[in-house]
Amino acid sequence: MFVILGTALFVTALYIIGNRQNLFGRDLELHAEFTNVNGLQLGNNVRYSGINVGTVKGIEMIGQSRIVVSMLIEEKIASRINTNAVATIGSDGLVGSMLINILPQEGTAVPIKSGDTIQTYTKIGANDILSTLSVTNENAAILTADLLKITSMITEGKGTVGMLINDTVMAQNLKESVFQLKKASYGANNSIDQLNLMIRSIDFDHSVAGVLLKDSTSGNKMKQIITDLETSGANIERMSTNLDQYLTEIRSSKGAVNHLIKDEAFAQNLDTTLLNLKEATELLNENMEALKHNFFFRGYFKKQERLEKKALRDSLRNLGN
Repeated sequence: MFVILGTALFVTALYIIGNRQNLFGRDLELHAEFTNVNGLQLGNNVRYSGINVGTVKGIEMIGQSRIVVSMLIEEKIASRINTNAVATIGSDGLVGSMLINILPQEGTAVPIKSGDTIQTYTKIGANDILSTLSVTNENAAILTADLLKITSMITEGKGTVGMLINDTVMAQNLKESVFQLKKASYGANNSIDQLNLMIRSIDFDHSVAGVLLKDSTSGNKMKQIITDLETSGANIERMSTNLDQYLTEIRSSKGAVNHLIKDEAFAQNLDTTLLNLKEATELLNENMEALKHNFFFRGYFKKQERLEKKALRDSLRNLGN
């Protein structure tokens, strides 16, 4: 009885374990490649959408960071898993054993067949999360210490920000500067508005400014005029320089022009001489008029008049021809 009872219990346990591990059903072999299996072991469960559909058959490292995991999937469930599914490694609860979760994806794809390899996604492990949190805490501590130093310096009035906060005079000056900058900006805006108004008021078809802005020929002419004006200005400047030199030479020389400018006696004598020349000229004219009426010279003057009239008639006749 003891042997029969032991054999019955052994068969029952073997059936339960085999049924759990799917030893008595038809399975398909499925593969997935990971970079880290996070403690996955042979015999761990494989779940599809939260349902146990198989177990882990093998774990093989084929490279420095390439690990191929082989899974046995029940044939009746395998027909519902498509080739675009994604496998991830997770844990059964917070402290449970590791397992593989197969997640379905949207889109159309064919069902898997034995020997297929599906895509994988490696989640961040708890150790990585703790390491990241540790680094974050260290950085936060350093940042807090630096902020404490900065706030202490600001409170003590050190640095530009501290002076702005604690120094009322500097704050007032800064406020005045901002006000002046605002006024300057307002003035600039007004100037720009007036300039825009002037530009809009220009008649580009008939005004001189419009012609100069649009007509390249007129613009070139105006450019040439400006060039000529510059040349004329240079020439005038040279003439002024030469005139200054001449005036300097005249003032420093002992010629008649210098005497006319500086010597008053010479100028009076010259004025008297010119007056005498004028009176002599008038007397000479009177003498010539008297000679015209003199008996001895009357014939000569009449002959000269006839010759002049004849020459005038000849010239008129030549012009008529």
